[in-house]
Amino acid sequence: MKKKHFVDIKNYVIKVRRHLHKYPELGNREFKTTKFLEQELNKFGIEVEKLTPTGVVGLINSSGECKVVRRAKVKTIALRADIDALPVTEETKKPYASKIRGVMHACGHDANTAIVLSTGVLLANNRERLNCNVKLIFQPNEETAGGARSFIDKGVLRNPPVDVILGIHVNPEVESGAIGIKYGEMFASVDKFEIQLIGDGGHAAMPHKSKDVISVAAKVIQEFETYRARHVDPLSPMVISVCAIHGGERFNVLAKDVKLTGTVRTLDERLHRRVREDIEKIVKEKSLLYGIRYKFNYEVIGYPLVNSEGVLSRVEELLREVLPPDKIVKVKQPSLGGEDFAEYLRYVPGAFIYIGTGNKKKPSTLYSWHHSKFDIDEDALPKAVEVLYHIIVNFSLK
Repeated sequence: MKKKHFVDIKNYVIKVRRHLHKYPELGNREFKTTKFLEQELNKFGIEVEKLTPTGVVGLINSSGECKVVRRAKVKTIALRADIDALPVTEETKKPYASKIRGVMHACGHDANTAIVLSTGVLLANNRERLNCNVKLIFQPNEETAGGARSFIDKGVLRNPPVDVILGIHVNPEVESGAIGIKYGEMFASVDKFEIQLIGDGGHAAMPHKSKDVISVAAKVIQEFETYRARHVDPLSPMVISVCAIHGGERFNVLAKDVKLTGTVRTLDERLHRRVREDIEKIVKEKSLLYGIRYKFNYEVIGYPLVNSEGVLSRVEELLREVLPPDKIVKVKQPSLGGEDFAEYLRYVPGAFIYIGTGNKKKPSTLYSWHHSKFDIDEDALPKAVEVLYHIIVNFSLK
């Protein structure tokens, strides 16, 4: 049994967060971040497992030994944090501001990681209180998607098998020191489409002698709006957004082709399963009507995130043991943004919760995610560790 290495968790979690904030790395390039996490996990006797070139998993068990008991009869709870940053130039002017130009932890993944690591340290120092294995998942590449999928493909939910998974994310729209929870649908699916409409070009003064693909593109976009308004339940949130159009070079020459790129978001998995076919049908019909050709590519990047009711209900019960009622915030509306924690929930029951970090007395903490001045109220970090520790130690796995 390794000797306990005690730390002042309050100072430790802030110190870790500031270190990570200073040295952010983009998705799948988090090599220094991964090395730092490995060093910290080893320092506290937490078994380290590398599944991909970046990102790392820490393993803790309740026997007092450093090696995890890899048997199915010993239950396992996982706690996930994302570790990647964004291609944003920081403008906070804080002493711990990013030292990497053009890269910033503008979404709070530095804080997520610091909270999960610190919770792991506290658990490692109190293994005798655990009744299960604990996996600390430090996942790369959440922002551009694929990180969760790559970890799952490499076996993060196996050996030992994960029975329940919890995910966290700091949120400036939830009061500092509070926890935000949302039953049911919380985040949308994230799909990407690329459409190429192909004509033959021609003189702008004689459109009847060629195929005006830009005109067809306009009709396709208009039909997308009609589809959403007339073929989707108005009570079922959905977005079809064309975000880029490329075509044509001169004012008097009809384009030979035009490319449309965009995204589809929905909370309804049944709608999600059919929307690809419906969108291509629109493109195909317009192409046939106007005598042009098309190419269509559609990619499912992420699925709707739907929290497991039983898991979240138990989390809420445990929250009420350590937080006053006004510090447990029921999030009313889901987001049509994406979160690849949803990928884990396709295989394992779990819940995703918000760590409140917005403080009206500290205006710098109120900027939204991905803003160049994004920052958090660091006073929320130690409380978050305390809350997660309480949940994991008391979350009985049947």
